[in-house]
Amino acid sequence: MRLFLLFGVLLLALQADNNDYAQGLAYCNDKEYDKAFPIIYKEAQNDNKAAQYRLAYMYENARGTKLDKEKALYWYKRSSSRFNYVVSDHDNNRSLVSISKQFEDNSIQRGNEFSLAKLDTKTPETKKLINSLLSGGFFGLRPYEVNFFLPVSYAKDKPVRHPSLYHLDDPSIPIQPSQLQYDQNIEAEFQLSLQKQVSYDLFGFNEYIFFAYTQKVWWQIYSESAPFRETNYLPQVYMAIPSASWVDEKIGLKALKFGFLHESNGQEGYRSRSWNRLYATGMWQWNNWFLATRAWYRLPEDKKPVGYYEGLLGPTMANAPGDDNPDIESYLGYGDINIHYLNGSSQYSLLIRNNLRFDEKNKGALEFDWSYAIFSSPNTFLYVKIFHGYGESLISYDKEVTKAAVGFSFSRGLF
Repeated sequence: MRLFLLFGVLLLALQADNNDYAQGLAYCNDKEYDKAFPIIYKEAQNDNKAAQYRLAYMYENARGTKLDKEKALYWYKRSSSRFNYVVSDHDNNRSLVSISKQFEDNSIQRGNEFSLAKLDTKTPETKKLINSLLSGGFFGLRPYEVNFFLPVSYAKDKPVRHPSLYHLDDPSIPIQPSQLQYDQNIEAEFQLSLQKQVSYDLFGFNEYIFFAYTQKVWWQIYSESAPFRETNYLPQVYMAIPSASWVDEKIGLKALKFGFLHESNGQEGYRSRSWNRLYATGMWQWNNWFLATRAWYRLPEDKKPVGYYEGLLGPTMANAPGDDNPDIESYLGYGDINIHYLNGSSQYSLLIRNNLRFDEKNKGALEFDWSYAIFSSPNTFLYVKIFHGYGESLISYDKEVTKAAVGFSFSRGLF
């Protein structure tokens, strides 16, 4: 918990210079342009990308100042290389005082503008990716993690077939080889991952709050019965808070992210896996490089009855309450690092995870991803994924897996 207290202290420091601009946005929203103009102008002079765009809009439309097309063009040019993806929001007569106002579309749009102002778009690769993230939306849903379908996923070893609820009905009956492994090294994988922004500046920190949902599926499509071997469900809620500009300029920290994440596989008995985590993430950018450094704290659970984890209790106690996987941190550790690099039509990503035990109990994982834009589409990519280590899926979190997969992805992530 000390880690989260440290993040809290840092959070207060990061907010030092965000309040003025937030007040300027509030004045704009209330059509008090005379009050908003000097704040927006000052922030634009300080190289606030969103403020430069908004200032150009104010000059162009005589909001809080005289109509001046030349100055509008100047500020549009100043912002265009770094913030040309901002879409000006519609004015709204209603006050921002009501809490319910924080959940309306205009507030969400202002939150998008404020948060995306933290991202640099000096390079065409970054600008193109951000434009694709901003385009469209179904009920306000947008991609969260990578959405993909991999029809060919080949593992070095056949996946382990874990015991069902009833397999220990009679321990004297020997287990057949077909009960220990699936019959195919090759399978399909797909992932659906979406997020919905629900609030902006609800607590006065210029924070934005999201609900996100990710579902991962491992599909033994090449087996005779083609079962879904494993499905993992990951709902979460998180809050991200943009950093102060001086922090951004000095070290590239764009925002801090705090969240609650549940992960489970929806099974029962001896196949059940689940855990709950609180996490804190630092989100960093240096031109085409993006970095997410995440640390988590697992919420504790009571253990199951003695003998359960050794499979000695049989089906009568298969659904006993308690922790399904008390040693999961020994394999997945206490955090991870995600690195992304954009280069032309390609994006390269690396996931690093380790339990930080520097002895014979050291466990970890590496995952390398590569995507390449195809079909002249902004959201269709050739996608290759290589994984080695522990925690590839919940059901086999304690089994070392080496596999390579190829297919298509339909979104990219920044962090």
